[in-house]
Amino acid sequence: MATAMATECAREQGKFWEMHDQIFENQRKLEDADLTSYAGKIGVDAKKWQSCYSSNKYQKRIKADQSTSVKLGARGTPAFFVNGRFLSGAQPFPAFQALIDEELKKAKASGISRKDYYKKAVVGKGKKSM
Repeated sequence: MATAMATECAREQGKFWEMHDQIFENQRKLEDADLTSYAGKIGVDAKKWQSCYSSNKYQKRIKADQSTSVKLGARGTPAFFVNGRFLSGAQPFPAFQALIDEELKKAKASGISRKDYYKKAVVGKGKKSM
C-alpha cells in the first residue's frame, strides 16, 4: 500500500515513473522514510507529496485495483493480459511470442478491420461484470 500511495502522490506532480523507478531500484528499502527520501530525489514538492501520502487519499482506489486483479487471476507480479488472455509470472520471450502470434492469427482470420478489432473482438466479447 505504501509504495502504491507513494507513486500515486508522485503522479499528481507528473513524477509517477520517476518514483516507480526509485522504488524498483530500492526494493529492500521501502519504509516511510525511504519513500519520503525518494520523493525528494525525484524533485516533487515535498509538502504537497507528504500531505498526499499521509492522507491515504488513494487507498480506496488502490484496494479496488487490487480486488480487480485478484478477480482476474493476477495474484502477483508480473502478470500480463494479451487480448484478455492471462499470462502469469516471468515468462521467456517465446511464451509471449506464441500468445501474440495466436492472437494475430485470430485477428487476421476474423475479417474485422485492424482499427476495429480490439473494440469488437476483445472488449465487445469480454465479461460485462465481475
